[in-house]
Amino acid sequence: MRIAAAQVNCVLGDLDANVERAAKAIADSRADGADLLVFPELSLSGYSVGEVEDDLAMRPDDPRLRRLAEEAGSMGLVLGFCEDGAGVHTYNSVAYFQGGELLHVHRKLYLPTYDIFEERKHFSPGQRMRAFDTEQGRCAILTCNDAWQPQLPFLAVQDGARILLVPTSSAQSRFPQRYDSPTYWRDITTFYARMFQVYVVFVNRVGAEGELRFWGGSHVVDPWGGVVGEAPNDEESMLAVDIDLAAVRRRRREVPLVKEARLGMVQREVHRLVEEGGDL
Repeated sequence: MRIAAAQVNCVLGDLDANVERAAKAIADSRADGADLLVFPELSLSGYSVGEVEDDLAMRPDDPRLRRLAEEAGSMGLVLGFCEDGAGVHTYNSVAYFQGGELLHVHRKLYLPTYDIFEERKHFSPGQRMRAFDTEQGRCAILTCNDAWQPQLPFLAVQDGARILLVPTSSAQSRFPQRYDSPTYWRDITTFYARMFQVYVVFVNRVGAEGELRFWGGSHVVDPWGGVVGEAPNDEESMLAVDIDLAAVRRRRREVPLVKEARLGMVQREVHRLVEEGGDL
């Protein structure tokens, strides 16, 4: 299986320009024989949506998304966009298309509201964490800050995921001190790959929006925690990596870390914590 990561810049608020940039990356990846192409978080709108007067939200059946899905052909396609949801809701969403059809939409579950990040002001949090079947294998999506919540990859793996797709818009923050974003992300992706025995595909964008400087560093980690491919920092790049999904099963047979999750016990303890006031 050949996975491509589109470490691209995008133009804040210019949907048409970002769609054209995505179309070129799709054509290049198809020519390179990719089975799956993953774009960063909010790559079609830009990240700082609160700074744009225009409404950037699209529904998953928007003609511009359908066009990109059709141009991808049989190649799986992961796109980050601002979703026009039901009622009053707008979501930070990632869609997975295959064969021109929508397979799955993940709505970001944990929206940062600290330092200069203000996602909760502009988006509603999603309500579901689901793995889903694709022609490439069973996958799950963790959008940026979702991956900082270890319970989510745990749930995804117990739901059968063998690939964790992590589209992000990660920028080096001013706060807190002693925080280095690339180091934190490498620690997170390596830990998840080893402990949950999956492939982890981290796809970050590059470029700048105001104070935000997106640093790139996209990479793919195998179930042993080895980095099998990585893109450079601070520049646009198309990373392509060949993986073998059978390695997930081999790794889980060698060291069966995820076989006995004891979901009943976890359910009981979570229920207790909720009853004691631990939910928000």
